[in-house]
Parts: sequence; structure tokens; C-alpha cells
Amino acid sequence: MTPFGQNVPFNLYIQAASPNSSLLGFLPILLIFGIFYFLLFLPMQRQRKQTQKMLAALKNGDVVVTSGGIIGAIVAIEGDESLVLRVKPDNVKIQVSRSSVSSLAGGEGKK
Repeated sequence: MTPFGQNVPFNLYIQAASPNSSLLGFLPILLIFGIFYFLLFLPMQRQRKQTQKMLAALKNGDVVVTSGGIIGAIVAIEGDESLVLRVKPDNVKIQVSRSSVSSLAGGEGKK
């Protein structure tokens, strides 16, 4: 008798202990990891590569949007990590890090 008071044939114990059943137990977990990779991680890697490509291609006159929501035209690029933006309506110039730029606004700014 088992600890639960049921009579289980001996061949079920052998089937439960076989290595094939343990591999079949991991199959759903592996399938879930595969789905997560293709639905989450792969698109995130593509987006990160596109963002790095866009940041490397920034030039004077590009209109950009920062992660804080500031829209401005690039006036100067200082080194590898710093940009100077001209923000309308008062043409205020601010210095931001290159990594804070989230996207291009689309239009070209006036020089």
C-alpha cells in the first residue's frame, strides 16, 4: 500500500521513474522559454540595435525628442556623449546626454 492508502501496480512506479518521463516534464518549460525568446527578447534586441544606430547617426539640425519629452533641434554635438539642443519658442539652448534622446521628431530644424 502507498502512503495514501491506494494500491498502485509496480509498473506505474517504473514508468514514473523512467528518464523519458522526466524529459517530457521539461518539454513544456522549454516551449515556454522558446516562446518568451521569440516574443519578448528578440524584438527588444532589434529595438536596442535600431536605437543605437539612430543615436550614432545624429547630426546638427536633426529634431529630436528626449526621454523627458523635450523636443529640440541639435545645434552642436560635444564629444561622444553630449548634445546641445535649441528648444522653441524662446530658442533656449540646453545640454543633454546622447543617451537621453529617445527618437527623431521627423522634421528638420532651421539653422
